[in-house]
Amino acid sequence: MELKIVSLYPRDMNIYGDRGNLLSLVRRARAHGITPEVVEVNVGDPLPDDVDIIIGGGGQDSGQERVARDLLGRGAELRGLAEEGLPMLLICGLYQLFGHRFVTGSSSEIPGIGVFDIETRAGSERMIGNVVVDSEEFGQIIGYENHSGNTVLGDESVPLGKVLQGSGNNTVDGTEGARTRNAIGSYLHGSLLPKNPAISDFLIRVAMERKYGAFTPREIDDTVALRARASAKKRPR
Repeated sequence: MELKIVSLYPRDMNIYGDRGNLLSLVRRARAHGITPEVVEVNVGDPLPDDVDIIIGGGGQDSGQERVARDLLGRGAELRGLAEEGLPMLLICGLYQLFGHRFVTGSSSEIPGIGVFDIETRAGSERMIGNVVVDSEEFGQIIGYENHSGNTVLGDESVPLGKVLQGSGNNTVDGTEGARTRNAIGSYLHGSLLPKNPAISDFLIRVAMERKYGAFTPREIDDTVALRARASAKKRPR
């Protein structure tokens, strides 16, 4: 059994170790007896027709501006895949660009592709540190945020979870991330999947059920991940 994982814009959108999420997903798939194939898609590259999972990270404003036009050209295709239920994980900068728009600190507007019903404005306060989120589907999510974007959810997206420690989408409403069908957006960077194998298993399960009709997970020793979660929860903001 094989899965094709697209790493979206790794050349420009790989800040704060977001590649760690891809490495963790690949390792988790192999542990379940699956052969993962990773296809990097940068500006100008074609998107494979048979993609099973899409994963992408964050970047600096300059990186976002560089990929934004290319991303707009793929907007209809990516919205269609999201509506069909393709599992996706978009972190920070790509999370913002998968929304309706991102207004930068200089008040310029970068249009997004509208997979998530969200809007983001750059703020003056930096939100940085360890985060704990309560999620009905994934339990406690442990992660690390570093952003100044303030994201507000519209009616068509639901939050990934409720913030117990940290800021999440903004400093006001206590939400973190967004969900639209099987697409997940989040501000939690590259240690999200290593610390939260339940989210990796969700992405793999959905992809396998879409491709093969069923998925039988293997029992995996999560001792190291559990230790990392416990350690992160004890660290100060």
